[in-house]
Formats: sequence, structure tokens, C-alpha cells
Amino acid sequence: MEASPLTHDLLMALDPVEMAHAADLGPDPWQRKLLRSSAPRVLLNCSRQAGKSTMAATLAVHTALYEPASLVLLLSPSLRQSQELFKKALASYRAADGPVPSKTESALRLELENGSRIVSLPGKQDTVRGFSGVQLLVVDEAARVPGDLYFAVRPMLAVSGGRLLALSTPFGTRGWWYEAWRSDESWERYEVPATHVPRITQEFLEEERRAMGEWWFAQEYECQFLDAETQPFGREDIERAFEEEVEAWDL
Repeated sequence: MEASPLTHDLLMALDPVEMAHAADLGPDPWQRKLLRSSAPRVLLNCSRQAGKSTMAATLAVHTALYEPASLVLLLSPSLRQSQELFKKALASYRAADGPVPSKTESALRLELENGSRIVSLPGKQDTVRGFSGVQLLVVDEAARVPGDLYFAVRPMLAVSGGRLLALSTPFGTRGWWYEAWRSDESWERYEVPATHVPRITQEFLEEERRAMGEWWFAQEYECQFLDAETQPFGREDIERAFEEEVEAWDL
């Protein structure tokens, strides 16, 4: 028997996975774990086409629907990426069948009658500095978001105690996202290579490996942080050069 709208709404409120099912997403095990997580700081190191942006959009909508008067900020490196991420959030909202009616809607903004807002912005400091009290901050393609922008948006969570979700594929051994991934800080981390994505076939991956070469394939599909191909010294070699410990030799 089909659940009543009220029961359906209650199930989604209690479990964000139900919202993913409402959108016919069929979340993978790691996606179900992410949707049910309450960790305040989350890093997603995922293969291309793993579904990381779709899950982030689902969490954005769930927060806006069931935490009234919340501000959800979606940050992407470019306007095009901001539009794409917002489209996914809008699709998730519509699949939820409107438990909270919308008040205003534009290409990059959704405002609900419960006072919540979802705002998607390209990564420029002058467009994001005016926001505060963010309940959920999503940083998409985080490896390509400049460090000065990232450190400019973190204070938005100071008073609200909001959550931070940063998702990306690797882009070299540099930048704040790489440093966060390898740090001892208390991030909840998810690593999802393409071999863990049932929608990506082994045949496709073999074709991609041949077409892209090992270096690009390892970053795009195997979640590996690699030094640039033109870099004369590796990151580990440079770091070892600054170590103060000196090995004693017996002569």
C-alpha cells in the first residue's frame, strides 16, 4: 500500500535516504552512510561520476526542508558548475513532492515558505562574503577552489555551528583540500574509486585508462593525489628536504 503524503514526509524527515529513494537514485552503501551521517566536517574524495554532487544536493534539500530558516550555501569554482549543482538540488526538491512550498525560485536560488534558502554561487570572494549563519556549506570541486576563498567562507559557520561538506576528485598534491585530506584534523572522510561505483563498467574504465594514460586515470578514477607530470621534484622529496632529523653514519 502506498504511503500517505504525511507518512512519506515523515519518513523523509527522519531519514535522508528516503529522499534519495523518492528521486529514484538508489543510493550506494557509502551514499547511504553519508546521507545518515551527522559529522560536522566531511570530505568526499570520489571518482568522476560517483554521485558525490547528487548526494550533496540531496543533503542540501533535506537541510532546507527540515531545518526551518536555514541557509544552505552551495559553492562551486565557476558559474556553470554552480548552475549544474543547483539543478540537482532543484530536482531533489521536486522529487520530494513539495512538503514545504517554495516562495521564490531563480536560476541559482530557492527560498521556501519555512524561511530556508538554498543559494548556489560561483567561487568569488565578493559574491560570498555577505552571507552568514550558514547551516550547511557545500564546496563542490573543492580541489579547484582557491585557498583564500575557502578560508573566507569558513567563518560563516562560526555562529550557526553549521556543517561543511567538501567534495572533489584529486587535482595534484597542493591546495587546502589536499592538505585537509592528509591532515590529522577530525574530518569524516570518504574515498570512492570508480571500482566501487556499480554504474561504471570495467570495460569503460579500461577504455578510459587507454585513452587518458595512467597519470590522468589515477586522479580521475582512482582517487590518487599525484605530483604534476612536469614537476621536477615530488612533494614527499621536498618535504624530506626540510626534515631536521639527521641520520648518523658509522665511519
